[in-house]
Amino acid sequence: MTSDTAVDQSSAQSDGGREVLKRDRVVIRFAGDSGDGMQLTGDRFTSETAAFGNDLSTLPNFPAEIRAPAGTLPGVSSFQLHFANYDILTPGDRPDVLVAMNPAALKANIADVPPGGVLIVNTDEFTKRNLTKVGYESNPIEDGSLEQYSVFPVAMATLTRGALADTGLSKKDAERSKNMFALGLLSWMYHRPHESTERFLREKFARRPDLAEANILAFKAGHAYGETTESFAVTYEVAPAKLDVGTYRQITGNAALSYGIVAAGQMAGLPVFLGSYPITPASDILHELSKHKAFNVTTFQAEDEISGVGSALGASFGGALGVTTTSGPGVALKSETIGLAVALELPLLVIDVQRGGPSTGLPTKTEQADLLQAMFGRNGEAPVPIIAPRSPGDCFDAALEAVRIAVTYRTPVMLLSDGSLANGSEPWKVPDVATLQPIDPRFALEPNAPDGSGEFWPYLRDSDTLARPWAVPGTPGLEHRIGGLEKADGRGSISYDPDNHDRMVRLRGAKIDGIIVPDIEVDDPTGDAELLVLGWGSTYGPIGAGARRVRAMGRKVAQAHLRHLNPLPANLGDLLARYRTVLVPEMNLGQLSVLLRARYLVDVKSYTKVSGLPFKAEELQDLFLDYLNGVHA
Repeated sequence: MTSDTAVDQSSAQSDGGREVLKRDRVVIRFAGDSGDGMQLTGDRFTSETAAFGNDLSTLPNFPAEIRAPAGTLPGVSSFQLHFANYDILTPGDRPDVLVAMNPAALKANIADVPPGGVLIVNTDEFTKRNLTKVGYESNPIEDGSLEQYSVFPVAMATLTRGALADTGLSKKDAERSKNMFALGLLSWMYHRPHESTERFLREKFARRPDLAEANILAFKAGHAYGETTESFAVTYEVAPAKLDVGTYRQITGNAALSYGIVAAGQMAGLPVFLGSYPITPASDILHELSKHKAFNVTTFQAEDEISGVGSALGASFGGALGVTTTSGPGVALKSETIGLAVALELPLLVIDVQRGGPSTGLPTKTEQADLLQAMFGRNGEAPVPIIAPRSPGDCFDAALEAVRIAVTYRTPVMLLSDGSLANGSEPWKVPDVATLQPIDPRFALEPNAPDGSGEFWPYLRDSDTLARPWAVPGTPGLEHRIGGLEKADGRGSISYDPDNHDRMVRLRGAKIDGIIVPDIEVDDPTGDAELLVLGWGSTYGPIGAGARRVRAMGRKVAQAHLRHLNPLPANLGDLLARYRTVLVPEMNLGQLSVLLRARYLVDVKSYTKVSGLPFKAEELQDLFLDYLNGVHA
């Protein structure tokens, strides 16, 4: 398997006499003020790259403030794209190319650029005032401090204004298109197609055709600047990746979750109801699902988190697929109603797109610190299944699996995504709908009392799943009482009997423990590695990339990844016992490690990070080598 860091290159003379370097992979980071349109620029470059056929992975990074102070370090927004001619797993560790739209963007990101990296700098913003604002005593473009990099000064604002001089736009409006100038320049440098960008801009600014044409002119001006200036003597070519045959599209984790929910509703034959309160970084799921009324999807933007989950649970009671979306702070507010769903034993999908905490914390930064909250964050014994996708595209399958469990076992299910998955993107092979497995809600249709009384017992359990019957209100003869008070086993009447409560608590726990989940698979090419690296959620990419690097050095390391966190796979204990050392990297302070130590009495080693950013492949490569070399023995 090719390493995530392989860069093989050869040169050829073409493109009007310019040298074209062929590369296996490139990492580009666009960075600027939060009002410079870096997310749009990165997204468009990503879309063109996906259309070209490269494998790719992205990492958007932006401030939590709607408009942070202009030109300041806290206001820097960036978008990193890693694309290659082979399958890759991460957005890349260090950018080969940094596009810096102002001094703050340069200062915030320059430490990540390796020596020899390319810097494309918008010189118009490097004024004395802007330099002073971020602590530069002199202009780094001129004082020699950047001599270890290949620096290309470009007066982007001036050139954009010149290109738009005849459009009639004001100077301020014209300068807003400088991000499209940068996109055009980079598209020229890397031979990206551009037809869909022009089409996108015309659709985006359909109500302002003048702005659409201005942005297209700026884009073409950037492209032409690359072609005509003598500054850029080299262009780069990254060939399409050899992906499995199929239809692909670029997808973010939040979009994949949305499509997974729609597909699950169709596979179950259920109307979908999303009750949600907007919260970063989960809001895009609400936005996306609101577009799909044609698939019997209803979205309700509630006034608060509690109303959102309450409406979703009510929809489940009424025979729909109830879904609610949130992040960590919202889970705290929803916890009482999730506990009610446990007591009612009704299907409910709770999606937690995790972010840095506690409290408001870091709304736009990623973290994996809600695992223990998902496991234990309710009063009483209230176990719920927990599922975590591993990549943006995997969010689709994880949503389907979560709904299958929720409907089959009549339980709320927690799905733990996170900010890096939600906003990151990758090529996704669109599945054949005919291959998706049906989900049978098996509604109760007639009385079921075992004593022949003709009554309906709402807590009479299925012998295989321990699930209670799901009766849609209004079904003749199936009138029944539900609520948060403890119910008598079988009949469902309110009960304070101690033995009954003990039985019901244990039955609910046994139902979750008995959920059938696939065995965990281990990637151990030689079969005799002594180090097993176990992850969950979005750590899959960096762990896999780190393992590739170590194996490329001739060292042995095994990798396994958990999708089901409750219940855990039945073979996990045996797998852990096979390896001398088990290492668990997590973007928290060791929450999965705590659970594994308690459950399996295995001395797992924990490696943690809570910086708001994902692990880097190089970081984990060095960690794995330390363990293999006995540094942490």
